[in-house]
Amino acid sequence: MVRGKTVDELKLGEKASFAKTITETDVYLYAGITGDLNPAHVNEEYAKGTYFKTRIAHGMLLAGFISTVIGTILPGPGTVYLKQDLEFLAPVHFGDTITAQVEITNILKSKKHVRLRTTCVNQEGKIVVDGEAIVSPPRREGNSK
Repeated sequence: MVRGKTVDELKLGEKASFAKTITETDVYLYAGITGDLNPAHVNEEYAKGTYFKTRIAHGMLLAGFISTVIGTILPGPGTVYLKQDLEFLAPVHFGDTITAQVEITNILKSKKHVRLRTTCVNQEGKIVVDGEAIVSPPRREGNSK
């Protein structure tokens, strides 16, 4: 069975990331799955009249990239999300390459929780999403403490 790192295996400052180029298909699939058909994301004619002048990716699609890092890399499989705060700082356009990054900023061993800085950065190095998460890393089998 694949599992991520336990709270005892994690180190302060440890980092992990996941990168993906945003496509029109990604945005339409996300819109269809979630039902978020906001025209700012799926209607180019409408989007031309917005502040951004073109369609932009859903902010929560990017939050999903953060979840990918947490659930598959650091701490990894078996991790449970407890809290996520996000600040959306800049639009993400189709064709942008986004790198979701997490960094361990605090290990709360008594609670078996970990605090993470969570960011999404575009291909120009600009932070487009900034936030913080609290997660419960997986525990060793047979150890529910």
